[in-house]
Amino acid sequence: MAKQAKERRYTAAEAVAKVRTLRTSPRKLNLVAQSIRGLKVQRALNELEFSHKRIAKDVRKALYSAISNAENNHNLDIDSLVVAEAYVGKNLVMKRFAARARGRASRIEKPFSEITIVVRELGEAA
Repeated sequence: MAKQAKERRYTAAEAVAKVRTLRTSPRKLNLVAQSIRGLKVQRALNELEFSHKRIAKDVRKALYSAISNAENNHNLDIDSLVVAEAYVGKNLVMKRFAARARGRASRIEKPFSEITIVVRELGEAA
């Protein structure tokens, strides 16, 4: 009575890496994700290396993880990899407060987000 295994969501020529808790807002993270979508892997790494955004360092680690997954788990050629998808989602929000005048308080929200990077191997025809 074992549970049925789910089908793989991605094709055999794709590898995925996901980072669940990045301490930045999804809106800021999406700017970095947009800059690497559709690029070859080496070009995307260069883009992230020289980006002025703080979170680009963590996105670069995630991209390295996706490349390693492609190479080790799926035996894909890393020279022909492309960032097929890079999408961002919301995660938890830490709630803090700031003291205000007259004994009041205001809410400070510190959002977390997550990023999923899918790399795909381009075939010989492409």
